[in-house]
Amino acid sequence: MVTKYSAKDIRVLEGLEAVRKRPGMYIGSTDRYGLHHMVYEVVDNSVDEHMAGVCNNIKVVINKDGSVTVEDDGRGMPVDIHPVYKRPAMEIIVTKLHAGGKFDNKAYAVSGGLHGVGISVVSALSKEMRVEVVRDGKIYLQSYSRGKPKSDVKVVGKADSSKHGTKVTFLPDDEIFSTVDFDYKTLATRFREICFLNAGLKIVFKDLRGGKERGDSFCYNGGLLEFVKWLNKTRKPIHSKPIYFKREESGVVAEVAIQYSDSFNEHIQGFVNTINTVEGGTHVAGLKSALTRVINDYGTRRGILKKGQKLTGDDVREGITAVISLKLKNPQFEGQTKTKLGNGEVKGIIDSMATSALTDFLEENPSIAKAILSKAVSALKAREAAKKAKELVRRKTALGGGGGLPGKLADCSSRKMELTELYVVEGDSAGGTAKGGRDRETQAILPLRGKVLNVEKSNPAKALSSEQISNLITAIGTGVGDSFDISKLRYSKIIIMTDADVDGQHIKTLLLTLFYRYMPQLIEEGHVFVAVAPLYKIRKGSKDYYVYTNDELKKKLKELGGKCEVSRFKGLGEMNDEQLWETTMNPKTRRLKQITVEDAVEADETFSLLMGDAVAPRRQFIEENAEAAEVDL
Repeated sequence: MVTKYSAKDIRVLEGLEAVRKRPGMYIGSTDRYGLHHMVYEVVDNSVDEHMAGVCNNIKVVINKDGSVTVEDDGRGMPVDIHPVYKRPAMEIIVTKLHAGGKFDNKAYAVSGGLHGVGISVVSALSKEMRVEVVRDGKIYLQSYSRGKPKSDVKVVGKADSSKHGTKVTFLPDDEIFSTVDFDYKTLATRFREICFLNAGLKIVFKDLRGGKERGDSFCYNGGLLEFVKWLNKTRKPIHSKPIYFKREESGVVAEVAIQYSDSFNEHIQGFVNTINTVEGGTHVAGLKSALTRVINDYGTRRGILKKGQKLTGDDVREGITAVISLKLKNPQFEGQTKTKLGNGEVKGIIDSMATSALTDFLEENPSIAKAILSKAVSALKAREAAKKAKELVRRKTALGGGGGLPGKLADCSSRKMELTELYVVEGDSAGGTAKGGRDRETQAILPLRGKVLNVEKSNPAKALSSEQISNLITAIGTGVGDSFDISKLRYSKIIIMTDADVDGQHIKTLLLTLFYRYMPQLIEEGHVFVAVAPLYKIRKGSKDYYVYTNDELKKKLKELGGKCEVSRFKGLGEMNDEQLWETTMNPKTRRLKQITVEDAVEADETFSLLMGDAVAPRRQFIEENAEAAEVDL
């Protein structure tokens, strides 16, 4: 049936109605990510004031009712009448998309909130919002509900003529967001980053919810120098003095801090106008190319590298912790959520600046240069050994048809990747049970014998030579490192299934470390999961019930009442085929946790903290989080 399509079918979304209709277009999503992005949009406006040289203090409070207040000592939003709209500028900024002082580079030379939709989007997606402005000796106030003014801008009091700033309070709309519960740690991590990137800026953060106030104060006069040292706190630096430079060229201001550690991993953080470009971009590419060239040139010139010996980018970046922070007028980001810088001209500018600055630093600090070259040469030797191990893995994978697959792998019959799952199972006993209980068409089983190697403490050659790791990589099919190819992935879901005890948790962490360090794309693309095994079986009469936490056990026993028999599962191998299928493998009844990385800085820090060599920070982490650990009844 063909329906008529005419002018009356065309709908124009007025004002901020479009934002409420399609919020994901403006803040990325309506889950936790989008919720926290609301806070970032408001705070970024205050940070822009700091970058303009007119704000030193920002206060952020999560109020008892779940609303958030952001207050700064910047200039305060303009409140005079707009020449075109004939309404106070403050109202225009809050209620109209693409309204702000960031488009002609006059009010703000550089800015994070470049799209001009920040605070207006926050207004549209909030049940209630209040904006107070202090300037010119007066306090101005306007309130809004879902983007619409509840009243005109009013003068509600007098202020000292030296006082100025903006205070925004908003309550996210629970009709829009799947959750309106802000995570303290997520916000604190972002505020810490902002203060590292803006030396001298102070952010005071408080959480008044739950009757137990907590808070942090962030201010780092050392800026990026303190940032790289903080990032390396769980590692052992090979030089105490970080490489640091700040230069300007063609309107681009670049600030870089670098410190190498004895780690085998690379960690480079890129920021543009304080926005974390988690996917990198042209600024990061420019720094990488300069590093490779300068370190090779220095090594050759000083005779540290043998004739014909050449370091690759991977060699010179092994163990690097670096932060590159850019300030520029017209950055081109991919999307409103700004995860990758696309300005083509920036790569050459950064390459040029970094080449000059790094050359000067190495010449002036020969002992640091020697330590970095020694590290890179060791990486080159390890890479050559790892290449042989990778080739072995690649040859196994290339055989295809199952011929080159690990002998312990019980593969599934389906070749439709989007339907298949690989269960990585702890122990041969549980592996045997899983093989008996699985869906043979779609579920493959790879049992592990003991604990896999801790790749955080091992160089790539040793890691890739490990039989356990080699078998897992071969089964997955993608390869690792620069030979990683997501199109060769053999299973849509890679599911880690371990016992619900200390050893099981350790094996799970070892596997996650392997995936994060060697195949991070699997996590980024949403292919890695953890199976949640039941802790207890409750039998009442002839019926069995399975529960997964101690809290669930208490609730279920209360619900069932009467006499119940409770047994604690010590391991997956204790279950028979049917039990394992019903509790942990049946797609209709099982529980899976998808592994995601929301914050690269925190993820890198956590893996280094838990799996690295530094004992003191790990002990402190355990002491601070002991109460959160689940204790058996």
